[in-house]
Amino acid sequence: MKPPLEQLPAAARVAVIRLRSLGDCVLTTPALAILKAARAGLRVGVVAEERFAAVFEGNPDVDDILPPNPARLAAWRPDLCLNLHGGTRSMLLTAASAARFRAGFAHFRGRALYNLPIPSAQEILGVDRKVHTAEHLASAMFYLGAPRAEIPPARLYAAPPPRRAPYAVLHPAASAPVKAWPAANFLETAAWLRRVPGLEPVFIGGAEDDLSAFGRYPVLAGAPLAEVKSLLSGASLFIGNDSGPAHMAAAFRVPVVVFFGPSDPEVWAPWKTRAEVFVSREGLDRVAAAQVRAAIERLRAAA
Repeated sequence: MKPPLEQLPAAARVAVIRLRSLGDCVLTTPALAILKAARAGLRVGVVAEERFAAVFEGNPDVDDILPPNPARLAAWRPDLCLNLHGGTRSMLLTAASAARFRAGFAHFRGRALYNLPIPSAQEILGVDRKVHTAEHLASAMFYLGAPRAEIPPARLYAAPPPRRAPYAVLHPAASAPVKAWPAANFLETAAWLRRVPGLEPVFIGGAEDDLSAFGRYPVLAGAPLAEVKSLLSGASLFIGNDSGPAHMAAAFRVPVVVFFGPSDPEVWAPWKTRAEVFVSREGLDRVAAAQVRAAIERLRAAA
């Protein structure tokens, strides 16, 4: 039997449901590139929450950005609906799509909803190891019939950066204290960046993050995601906790230094950019600023 992508009509529409989170959205872009290249004339729509829609803006692999609204998705009339999230809301959207083909990973709840259950990435890729999130998402495209190929880097598109280079972007915020490198270490590193490599430190964070400790430096707090994209696109270096901005920086091929507490770097490490990763299950305060300075020097030497 022909694979699903070959069974679709000419000018077919494929809806990709990508709810939450920022990092997941960024790491979906390699899979979208594989999907878009699989068939000429394919129209790809990404169902994304408004706060993350900017991840997909300007991407030539995305024809439409759709809100997570069942009626809007049904009106778009997809021929294939691919759920990459698996939660209750995405299940409802998949059902509402009324697509001929409804695909989702076989381990998702509500398996009966999908007439195209997708095996594990390990089975599709023929590997016996942990897979990176980018590999996991791309494997779905191979299962649907996209030609096997190297999984590309993530891709973001942005307006020109608002600052003159050279500068470094530092992201000291995290979803939990256990995932955060100490603020004092960020400050020590920022002072060294300005003095030794000559990189102006710029701190970023969400509207809910307390960045008052970093007020002696430029701070971008609570800015629209499109503005954060522009800033990251022109950076010479990124230093931050394991979070969405780290994946955004990697998508712009910015060298990155990333701190991992409980998260698994085999699954969530920066994808296909020069990177230095620090892992400490006992607490990120065990990672000294001197270690980070040495990592930055290694990244600079490899440039």
